[in-house]
Amino acid sequence: MRHRLFIPAATALLFALAACTQDELAGDNRLPEGEYPVVIRATGLSVEATPLAAPSTRAAVDGDWQGVTSVALKMGDAVKEYTVTASTDFKSATLSRENDPYYWTSRDPITISAWWPFDNADITQMPAVKVAEDQSKLADFQNSDFISAENRKVEFNNPTLEFTHRTARVTIELKPGTGFTSVTGATVSLVSLSADNGNPTAIKTYNASGNTYEALTAPQTVAAGKPFVKVELGDGTFYFRPQNNVVLEAGSRYKYTVKVNTTGLTLEGCTIGSWVDGGGESGEAEDLGYSIQNDGSYMVYNAKGLLAWNEAAQKDESINCTLTDDIDLTGKEWTQIGTWPGYSGVFNGQGHRITGLNFSAATTELFGLLNHRGVIKNLQLIDVNLYGSNGSAAGIVDQNEGQIIACSVTGEISAYGRTCGIADLNYGSITACWFDGTLKDYESGAIVRFNYNTITSCYWGGNAERGEFRNFGGTVDATKVDGATVKWQTAVDAMNTALTGNDYQWALGTGGLPVLQKKQ
Repeated sequence: MRHRLFIPAATALLFALAACTQDELAGDNRLPEGEYPVVIRATGLSVEATPLAAPSTRAAVDGDWQGVTSVALKMGDAVKEYTVTASTDFKSATLSRENDPYYWTSRDPITISAWWPFDNADITQMPAVKVAEDQSKLADFQNSDFISAENRKVEFNNPTLEFTHRTARVTIELKPGTGFTSVTGATVSLVSLSADNGNPTAIKTYNASGNTYEALTAPQTVAAGKPFVKVELGDGTFYFRPQNNVVLEAGSRYKYTVKVNTTGLTLEGCTIGSWVDGGGESGEAEDLGYSIQNDGSYMVYNAKGLLAWNEAAQKDESINCTLTDDIDLTGKEWTQIGTWPGYSGVFNGQGHRITGLNFSAATTELFGLLNHRGVIKNLQLIDVNLYGSNGSAAGIVDQNEGQIIACSVTGEISAYGRTCGIADLNYGSITACWFDGTLKDYESGAIVRFNYNTITSCYWGGNAERGEFRNFGGTVDATKVDGATVKWQTAVDAMNTALTGNDYQWALGTGGLPVLQKKQ
């Protein structure tokens, strides 16, 4: 959308000369010095049909001069603040300066730049575009707008100045699809944005009306394949990943109509609004099952998301992963994480459960090698069915050189060779973990097979006879729960004592086994 500003040469000082015309003022282009101040009448602002839920405080984004009190106006090397006086309907305005205005010195064209907003600390420099991270409130959405007219020629007899937007505008219309009767209450964000000039990498949109959401961004390109539109609705988070680069150009408006299905988002169409034609694409948006944080870590909430992190971690074994919900891996193929030098990130289950881990391989564990910098914590594996076809099988890791904290495994673990509940080899530390289930009775250890370092406050139930099959100079504090002298409540109390500084603790669940809960 373009804002047109008309600059007549008439001012209050000319009222006394009302009988005179411009042709009578001088025989050439010169005008009397200091008699004809530049006054700008801003008219012709085309208003966008965007419903507003509250009175506007700054609405140039929709062509309305309401709330705008001044602009920066530049002629030559000088920049001055000009006052904005809006009309009663805010569709037009007059820009003027009472003290020390600019003056017309001749009928020759002048070059003008103007912008809004401006930095009061340094009005001489047009500020970089920096939009709000949270635009969910109307004022914050409108305050993210930037307009300018840069190096425009203004004719004395046709004094028109055009303003254009320095931001890009994205409008999203949500519709309920399969599995949803309504999309009311959705939270819509733009993600994977550029941080240039201190701009946010994600923007929470403004709910303009009904199921319409809007945001203003700095001009940029969002790479193909990255999440672009994020919709949070009910218990699900849904993403649109464009197949082509999204080029967000200044002054362009991009309008998406998105249908929300339980399986993902269907992008019905993309159109360009009345600012300036831009570009877009149609396609499918999917529930990724994860979100990526600024540091590259994954926040995972379903099996699809966990498998996506698994794939990424195969290439970069330092990527952190945090579970935000229970995960069901039933029917899913798992690839063991951690080859040399091993997984060095932090895998935080946040007390959540992974069920349905059922696979076989030469060596079969959730993780292969845990690096000395690696941490696995606050995780419960429920009802595993693991088989090591040519070696060992363990619940959590094959070889631990890092830290395993507050983890548990239940189920059946068997192998051609050795079996253990938590780790096959321990060169690091294992703290407040437990196992309950069935192990193949061959070089088996309920917690570890071979221990070289530290096992603290760990417990087990099931058929295993020993907490470790063999200890090589390490420290082992592992106790069997027999139900008579040692009960699971005893285990809970001892494990929690060992979890100093941990965010989660054990509690006795309704099924009689410990469960993790957030520390109160």
